[in-house]
Amino acid sequence: MARYYFHVRDGEQFEEDPEGAEFQTVDTAIREAFLAARELIAAKVLAGEVIGGQVFEIADDTGQVIEKVAFRSALRLDE
Repeated sequence: MARYYFHVRDGEQFEEDPEGAEFQTVDTAIREAFLAARELIAAKVLAGEVIGGQVFEIADDTGQVIEKVAFRSALRLDE
């Protein structure tokens, strides 16, 4: 299993994930990022906060960003 880190970027702000989590594949890590984004969005909605441009930057154990998951992409909205 490989360790992946879900850093959060919101514009110029950056919050580093110091611990990371282990996943079988990068696809599993990406799916988990979508689920985590939904949870964070739900908390922001309940708190009346703005859902802006927050993005998970998924990095591997070398620090290389391998995927970006915008929180908004985890929403299912009727268009």
